[in-house]
Amino acid sequence: MKNGTRMRKFTVKDLDRRFPNDDACLEWVKNHRWPNGIKCPNCQRVTKHHKVTKRPCYACDYCGNHVYPTAGTIFHKSATPLRIWFEVMHRMASTRCGIPAKQIEREFKVTYKTAWRMFKQIRVLLAETNPIFTGEVEADESYFGGVRHGKRGRGAEGKVAVVGIVQRRGKLMTTTVPNVKRATLIPLITKNVAFDAVLYTDEFPSYDHITRFGYKHKRIMHSAKVYVNGQVHTNNIENFWSLIKRGISGVYHAVSPKYLQSYLNEYSFRYNHRNDETPMFELFLNQI
Repeated sequence: MKNGTRMRKFTVKDLDRRFPNDDACLEWVKNHRWPNGIKCPNCQRVTKHHKVTKRPCYACDYCGNHVYPTAGTIFHKSATPLRIWFEVMHRMASTRCGIPAKQIEREFKVTYKTAWRMFKQIRVLLAETNPIFTGEVEADESYFGGVRHGKRGRGAEGKVAVVGIVQRRGKLMTTTVPNVKRATLIPLITKNVAFDAVLYTDEFPSYDHITRFGYKHKRIMHSAKVYVNGQVHTNNIENFWSLIKRGISGVYHAVSPKYLQSYLNEYSFRYNHRNDETPMFELFLNQI
């Protein structure tokens, strides 16, 4: 909820009405890139352009110079119709836990390689600049990846360490890290959290001495099976970890360490814009 209103949904009917074909999708990309009109490089001024029949480009009415709206975007040189790209983005924006490439392969009759590449390219768009977190802030670390025999818990072989920072009733950031040592976590916190913030963590030793930087530091003792003590808890970031892990295990089954950050970006983007009045699909499109 935001200002007493819910995010407006962008339904399948809305998609069919606004983007019935490739030309409509291309027109949107063109208008989004050049909202004030296309400046022709030959004429050196904004000129009227018309769509070239059977080609994904527009031609200047004066000199005939061709402009390709998809150049420099994730759609550049893609043989996949723009309408499919838009529908895949709509599917991604309409779910909380993600959608598998296999489903796109079956429904749109594309190869698995094509479906996977589309997801990969779309996730690139969802990476955002991290804000400076203020007020009440939670920080926590988690591990993602398979468990190998004989090793479990922190530092288990084959797992990837991830740090999350979330401002209560606000946004969050998640990033993969090489380890969760103090020398890694403290600089990450001081870079992204305002020094007058109230910082909530668990009792993990790497957070020791964080008060030296001016933070008001409060800890919840998970080892003593205490999870909430008044305002002291890390439930927001813990709930986010749970959402991602359910999505990865239930939808994707496994994620390569090489691409884990892109999946974190996808989940983080949806979380950070969960209360926006603009439909999630339009937010995805605006990242192009």
